[in-house]
This record gives sequence, structure tokens and C-alpha cells, in this order.
Amino acid sequence: MVVHALDNYYLAITLLITVGYQLFFFAIAFSFKFDKLTDFAGGTNFAVLAIITLSFSGNDNARQIVASLFIMIWALRLSGFLLFRILKTGKDDRFDDKRDKFFPFLGFWVFQMIWVWTVSLPVTVLNSPNVTKYPQHSFGTGRDIAGIVLYSIGLFMETVSDAQKYRFKSKNQERGALAIYMICVSPAADGYVGGQAYNALYATILGPFFLTILLMFVSGLPLQERPGAKKRYEKGINWEGYANYLNRTSILIPFPPQIYERVPVMLKRTIFLEFPFYVFDPAKHAEQPKPQEEV
Repeated sequence: MVVHALDNYYLAITLLITVGYQLFFFAIAFSFKFDKLTDFAGGTNFAVLAIITLSFSGNDNARQIVASLFIMIWALRLSGFLLFRILKTGKDDRFDDKRDKFFPFLGFWVFQMIWVWTVSLPVTVLNSPNVTKYPQHSFGTGRDIAGIVLYSIGLFMETVSDAQKYRFKSKNQERGALAIYMICVSPAADGYVGGQAYNALYATILGPFFLTILLMFVSGLPLQERPGAKKRYEKGINWEGYANYLNRTSILIPFPPQIYERVPVMLKRTIFLEFPFYVFDPAKHAEQPKPQEEV
């Protein structure tokens, strides 16, 4: 039996569930001043929304079931790995300047609410009564197959990359080493949902767009690239090797390092999306001179 909850696209109910779920974990994290549940709360929220909307839909179409299961598998793998990692490391350096401050710390959780809700939109709307009430193509179309292939590639690459990076960091703590050979992951691959497209489904592209904007301009690369390079430079952590790595490695678009290092800077800053605000220039951005390097 189909459950009609607030609206027939499940937008309001999933938003309310997400806000309540994240605020619950925020209250725990802020009260006890630890980071153990932050990423776990984000990952498992996806699974919760997929389970609820699929259950509400009362639909046994294979497309809805497969898409929902894919989200659950991805979310549980991600949240499980992140929980394991934070239990090993003890804390998340991202929150060192926010953990004790109510509104800055809450701001992160608000972004997490938006992230979960928007990226879940394809499955939320796919499972909603306003979509399932229409006749649908049998499962197994070209778009379904393409979605399964892209999802499988994305999940495999993400899993292997997480394992590689964790093992590398575990074996090379405080030594300034560089992991040059890493699999690159495209997060958009996990967000694909195949199936018949109704007008409402086009709006779900908001999820991938928001995720891309978030990673490129808010909490991903801007917090990692220049600050990370600045830290290495000022602490003398193998800066020369890291600078060479940056020169040879495309920041976002996979490209052979041997060729990329010869690409003109203008093309790197435009076509290859290595925008100037990602780049650390010691002459402009260093607040203290470079000490003698650790090797």
C-alpha cells in the first residue's frame, strides 16, 4: 500500500527526517565534544531515506528496488569505513576550530543536511507516488544497464581508493611521504539512477550539482589543497617533493602526470579546473619562512 506523507514527491517528509536525524547526532557530538559520529550520521542518513521512501512507495518495480539498494549499499559501506577510520584516528582535524563553538559546528551539520537531502533526491522522487503511479518500462533498459555499470565502477574505485589511502597513511605517519599512485574517484558515478524520466526527475539533478559545488568551492578542495600545501611548506614536510607532485598531478580530471607537468599554467587554471584559489604560492601565502625540510 502506498503511503502519502505530506506531499506526493516525499520531499517534505525526507527533509524533516534528515533535519531531525542530523540534529540528534549534532546534539551528541556537541555535548560530548567528539567527532566519532559526524560522518557516520551523514552516511547512514542516505540509507534511512532510501529504506523509508521504498517502504512508503509500496512498489515492487525492480528499478525502484535496485536504485534504493544501491544507495543503501553505498551509504553503509561509506559510513562504516568512516566510522572505522575515526575510531582509529581519534579525532577529525576539520573540527579543531569548531568543536567547541555552537554555531560554527552547527553550520557543518546544516551543510550535511543539505548534502544528504539533495543527493538523495533521485531515489526519493523515483520512489514517490507521483512517479510510481505511471506505467514504467520493464527493468533492463539501456539506461538501467548504464546506471548499474557506472555505479559498480564508482563503488569499486571509491572502495579501493579509501583502502589505499588508509593503508598508506597508517604506514607513513609523520614522514611527509606522498601517495603518487592512487585511483581517482568520480563521486557523480554513485548518484546515477536509471529509469523512465518524468518532469520531476529532471529536478533531481540538483543533487549532483550541489555536491559538485560543495566539493569544488566550499568544503572539499578549498579546505584541502591550499591549506594542505601551506602546512607542508611551513612545517618543512617534504615540500620539494610535494610541489613536484602538485605540478605533475591534475587536481580533478584524470590525466597522465608525464604529460600534465608540461601543460601550460593557463590551461591548468582553466580547462583542467586547477583554479587559482586552490594553489599555494609561498611568496604570497606563507606566514612564516620554510624551515629545514624533513625527509
